[in-house]
Amino acid sequence: MQISKILHTGLFCALTIISFAQTPASRISGHVRTEEGEALPGASVGLKGTSYGTVANADGSYTLENVRPGTYQLVITFLGYQPQLKQVTMKAGQHVRESFKLISEIRELETHSVIGRSETKEVNRQAYNVTAIDARKLQNSTLDLSHALDRVSGVRVRESGGVGSNMNFSLNGFTGRQVKFFLDGVPMDNFGSSFQLNNIPINLAERVEVYKGVVPIWLGSDALGGAVNIVTNTRQNSYLDASYSYGSFNTHRTTINAGYTAKNGFTAQLNAFQNYSDNNYWINVDVADVSTGEYYRNQRLRRFHDTYHNETVIAHVGVVNKRFADRLLVGITLGKNKAEIQTGARMVSVFGAWHRKGNIVMPSLKYQKKDLFVKGLNVNLSANYNLGQEQNVDTVYRRYNWFQQYKQYEGLGSERERSLYKFRNNNGLATANVTYQISPRHALTLNNVYNTFNRRGEDELFPDAEKYEQPRINRKNVLGLGYKFDYNERWNTSVFVKRFTQNNKYSVSYNPTGNWGDNAFLEQKNSFSKLGYGIASTYFLFSNLQLKGSFEKSYRLPETDELFGDLINLEGNIDLDPETSYNYNFGFSYNGAVRRIHRFSVDANVLYRDAQGFIRPRLNANQTKQVMDNLADVTNFGVDGEVRYSYKQLLTAGVNLTYQDLRNNTRFEEGYTTQSPLYRDRIPNMPFLFGNADAALFLKDLGRKGNTLTLGYNLLYVHAYYLYWPSLGSDKLDIPEQLSHDVNVVYAMAGGKYNVSVECKNLLDARLYDNFSLQKPSRGFYVKLRYFVSK
Repeated sequence: MQISKILHTGLFCALTIISFAQTPASRISGHVRTEEGEALPGASVGLKGTSYGTVANADGSYTLENVRPGTYQLVITFLGYQPQLKQVTMKAGQHVRESFKLISEIRELETHSVIGRSETKEVNRQAYNVTAIDARKLQNSTLDLSHALDRVSGVRVRESGGVGSNMNFSLNGFTGRQVKFFLDGVPMDNFGSSFQLNNIPINLAERVEVYKGVVPIWLGSDALGGAVNIVTNTRQNSYLDASYSYGSFNTHRTTINAGYTAKNGFTAQLNAFQNYSDNNYWINVDVADVSTGEYYRNQRLRRFHDTYHNETVIAHVGVVNKRFADRLLVGITLGKNKAEIQTGARMVSVFGAWHRKGNIVMPSLKYQKKDLFVKGLNVNLSANYNLGQEQNVDTVYRRYNWFQQYKQYEGLGSERERSLYKFRNNNGLATANVTYQISPRHALTLNNVYNTFNRRGEDELFPDAEKYEQPRINRKNVLGLGYKFDYNERWNTSVFVKRFTQNNKYSVSYNPTGNWGDNAFLEQKNSFSKLGYGIASTYFLFSNLQLKGSFEKSYRLPETDELFGDLINLEGNIDLDPETSYNYNFGFSYNGAVRRIHRFSVDANVLYRDAQGFIRPRLNANQTKQVMDNLADVTNFGVDGEVRYSYKQLLTAGVNLTYQDLRNNTRFEEGYTTQSPLYRDRIPNMPFLFGNADAALFLKDLGRKGNTLTLGYNLLYVHAYYLYWPSLGSDKLDIPEQLSHDVNVVYAMAGGKYNVSVECKNLLDARLYDNFSLQKPSRGFYVKLRYFVSK
């Protein structure tokens, strides 16, 4: 009898297993998006109490395969958003479609507040030290991208003047080209002067990610100290965002962003913007009369030869959601700019006629496809080629002063170097990124970036000049391979290697006979090949407490303007060597709440950099231009942190502070027989302590339901720092402590469809300085009108 029971039980179990095996498979699929319709890649999707689970793809889509019949709780979670839960009942062979729009837990942080960490889990859960700006919260302001980034901890944006001026981006002590810029993951190395960070309006971006130190492998290129990735609107909907602003110094800014996607997959996008400013702001300078030589100290005068304008159009057409491509876009970027040049590297050099102009004509191609050929194989390709040209115009033989007086000279000459030189950089770029998700825990990434540069030009003033026929050619390739291990939701680690390769072709002048005026050129070639590597890891001690650590040995190859000059204020130095750095980062992020009405976050990071061949600017021999040089060894110990607080949907405030201790670690230098007196000196002309504070008050439903009045404030603080080497005694000149206050009022109507904002920048009219004490704009007032609609 007992045996009979066992046989019956076994037969019943076998039949049950067979019946399940013959049951048709069921599945659940859909999309996860924000309230605005933006995809949320990386969102967690699962059936509560089961092993069924996945994460959303790049377009926010998800699929749960082979779900057995039954009733389940479908759970959607994403860091920074309120979780959603929905009951679903599955039948055999059924395909259930469920899409979700998640509500941001920090959506009350609107208008001018800078979010400390990215809103998306894809960014936040990375092991890299990354801070992001939600640019949508700033799109009612008159900020450009560079000034929005200036509010991020660890970042200092240093400019030579006002709108359109030369900009030097500093991130945790690394400056200039040591930090790389990307547009939707594509390097911006070849965009030319018509498309720079400080003339791109904030409305172009959805989000801006700042990677400090170690850079993820999918952002190719040779970033030494970090990277900035500008993420634009890639939503597959129709929208229009148009704005116009006017303000002090006759400043005009116009922006139009529009997109359309049809049901058959056809899509078109247009981004257009315009900037114009006289830049005739007030400055305080010492002036010598050009006729008498009489000296006048501390004169308050206006800049008079600094007008800037640029116009840019970016257009894409193509298809989305096709079997052969998730996105296939053909595009063109067209733009032009003209910049009058007011000063040299220091304000003692004054110009009144010299100017530069340029344009950009850049066709492009973008291709994206996930699950290409096999599931988990995702491919992203892009290519562009800049056919634009630049021209340097300096033909007026005069010497100006700040009184706008000038001394005219006879004959042919110029203010600095007589030129009508017109040139093309023939700059092309191709990128390929391939990711293969081997399993839920293991993924491989292969990334390659190839960049070509060939400057060719002529000067009608000197049609037979041999120097313009000399080669200025650069070929650069960066190949990277990365592996990511996702052990679970709490811990993941990435490791990578990169191969950096560069080939340069150029000429040097020499005197073959020794006779005066005899000049000839000798063609030269050099090349570099270096191997870098790194690791990044993160661990969540709790759901709201994240630890991060990363290390890399990275190289940065000299850029073309550093090698060949920019023909304005940067002199070329073909003898530059690649610089390398050992970068160490450790940080933590904590988010908390008290009774769900008081929310706060704390982010802090510690970094150490050990750089050899550090490339930094110095004044050239006659102190009229800058030139880049290799400083043999530089160390940097730094700390940056940010604290943010919000109360309900009424108030938000935050403060961040950065300290960086950059030291010259070169013990023995050329020209010294003993230890260099500059050994362990603080690096000059580099702020070492700076920070920001901001606050915003939101008055909801003011005047009418759906309208919001926002009162905002922002403070910029920079501690005094040295202009020259401190150990040189009498030669040290301090750039004084700086405080700048900005205030703004924004009135958003009809849920943000109509917007009016008024701003005052540098409210107390403080003297603000950057590179070699060049003064930045005085107090200014601005108004902006914006219209936004999306469906």
